[in-house]
Amino acid sequence: MAVLEKIRVKFGLLASIIIAIGLLLFIVDPSSVVSAVQNMSSKNDVGKINGKTISYPAFQQEIQNYTAINEMLTGASAQGAQQQEAVREAAWRNLLDKFLFIEESQKAGVELGEDEILDMLSGQNISPLILNNPMFMDKNGAFSKQALLAFLQNRNSDPSGRYNLYWDFLQNNIKTASYYDKYNSLYSAAMFNNPLIQSNFIAENNTLSDIEFVMKPYEYSTLLYNRDSSIEISKSEISKYYENHKKLYKQAESRDIEYVVFEVKPSQKDIVDNEEFVGSLKDKFAESTNVKNFLLRNSDKPYIDYWYKKGDLVFASPEVENFVWSAKEGEVSPLISGSNNTLYLAKLLETKILPDSVYVKHILLPAASNAKADSLVTVIKKGGNFEKLAEEYSLDTKSAADGKRGNIGWLTANYMIPGFQEVLTQKVNMPFVLNTNYGTHVVLVSKTTKPMPKKSVALLVKETNPSKETFSQVYSKANLFASLAKPSLKDYNKAVDSLKVYSQKSSRMLMSANKLGSIDNTKEITRWAFDNGVGSVSDIKTIDNKYFIVSVITGLHEEGYASLEEMTNQIKNILYSQKYKAKQLEKMKAETEGLTTLSSIAEKLGTTVSTKDGIAFASIANPDLDNALVGAVSTAELNKLVGPIEGQLGVYFFKVVKRDVASFYTDTDAKNEQQRIKAYTVNMILPFMMESQEVKDNRARFF
Repeated sequence: MAVLEKIRVKFGLLASIIIAIGLLLFIVDPSSVVSAVQNMSSKNDVGKINGKTISYPAFQQEIQNYTAINEMLTGASAQGAQQQEAVREAAWRNLLDKFLFIEESQKAGVELGEDEILDMLSGQNISPLILNNPMFMDKNGAFSKQALLAFLQNRNSDPSGRYNLYWDFLQNNIKTASYYDKYNSLYSAAMFNNPLIQSNFIAENNTLSDIEFVMKPYEYSTLLYNRDSSIEISKSEISKYYENHKKLYKQAESRDIEYVVFEVKPSQKDIVDNEEFVGSLKDKFAESTNVKNFLLRNSDKPYIDYWYKKGDLVFASPEVENFVWSAKEGEVSPLISGSNNTLYLAKLLETKILPDSVYVKHILLPAASNAKADSLVTVIKKGGNFEKLAEEYSLDTKSAADGKRGNIGWLTANYMIPGFQEVLTQKVNMPFVLNTNYGTHVVLVSKTTKPMPKKSVALLVKETNPSKETFSQVYSKANLFASLAKPSLKDYNKAVDSLKVYSQKSSRMLMSANKLGSIDNTKEITRWAFDNGVGSVSDIKTIDNKYFIVSVITGLHEEGYASLEEMTNQIKNILYSQKYKAKQLEKMKAETEGLTTLSSIAEKLGTTVSTKDGIAFASIANPDLDNALVGAVSTAELNKLVGPIEGQLGVYFFKVVKRDVASFYTDTDAKNEQQRIKAYTVNMILPFMMESQEVKDNRARFF
């Protein structure tokens, strides 16, 4: 346990579970081989990677491994929903790396020899993942090979097996990172711009054109709504377009549903009852000498030990803010209504002149070391060097703001180490002892920002919740609808009409969906939709005790490619748009036949001549211009009338009136752009591998 404690302490006071989860993203499973029993139903599989089936039990084992590592790194066994999701994501990424990325890298010729691995673990070229690991550092925060070797010699003596699990974690982390480094280097080296391409790219970005142009915009009412009846789209054209662009219609499995929501809101009686209840607490609140316990018994939110400056309490209500800055100490506000039927009583406790930020130093000692801490306080008061004492005694080797050991840096009420709140009220350069969950601290506030008036306030907060009676009434309405809506879509629609309720739609809902409209945590509805067929009507689904929802499945989309029937309307719109624009181009061409000036063309088309300066043939230089116009300008001759050009927004006629060659876009800019493109494409390697190998991710069925 001492070694684990060393890991947690040396990761620093402000380390969080997010750091641990970030490390986990590179792990390859140290012990399990994931395979599925051949006769197991696919519904019990979490997914398939590179032809290997991932069973639910195997995936759960991965999660348990990561959970154990996470506990070792953070010292926390309890995990919230966000942390659990991060662990599951790390477990899945591990399997992708192991069964997909590393195997594909090896096919591409990337190798990692045993001698190379050994050298990175304990040889002459030790991996930064070990060099920067707090486990293997000396008291000065420097890597210690002796500490590494001692750990390796003693890890088998741990009966829990966690030290071996931790070492496997590091080894696989290093191996996987090495494969990524090698493959990415190989891939980046292949993305080479020869000197000719580079010089052309620089020239294109340094060539600026000034133009005069005429643009006749498309009539979007005709393009979108009142369509030209002379434009015909045949079934064969639609079919041909579908076959030529079928890859664009690849889809995940999804469902179309309709649903009716019955929201449980407080009734007017509930609101009045809550106002009467909170109002009855005012006198007792004013008389209370222990506001912390009073709020614990009567408020939805506990007392917060916080000093508020002007403007801080607007989040509750402007009325709360105004009361606090005009009240006397001990005074309690009238009943104040905030948003969402939340009620407030505010009691002003105290006013002080305090800084907004304080610069803090500390020396961390083991827990229950108050006697030693008192001795250090005495030494510091007599002129002892805080930095040297921190180097000698502090367990915290990470806090060294401004390069000085022991310096935590600036802390504010909003950026505060848990347990350090009282530093905001301490005198400058007066050391004191503080006990927190981290241990015993010798703390010194060395400087502060300019002090300002601040208020200590006790807030009694009471939300107005629906009563049992209200809950029952809303449920009765939902139950009536549910009984009329079954068993088919036809019955559902009849129930919607007869009860005059609003039916909402959700199209192409994915298996991973956990939200319907603005309502969160609807996974239960998603699971139901994927376990039933078209026309099925659900029972009442209760979401967070705030919503009753009844759903019906109106459409089913299988994984693969959307059918021609599904895509017909979309393709028809695309083909109509293409034909309409082509027709407008021919029309403009005929109307302007023989015209040789932009002004005469503008007059004929009923528009005006416009100008645009500094057009460059660069992807990010002209975000407000039609790409067709930019491309045509880059190759046009100087002072020659060009057009008509079909664009996305309209038909163009233009003339380049000036062209300058500048030198603001340099070779360095071109190289930086190339690096940006490389970085983007490298990040897409794994997604492309997943697509090419048709990775199946069914985690949403289970989590």
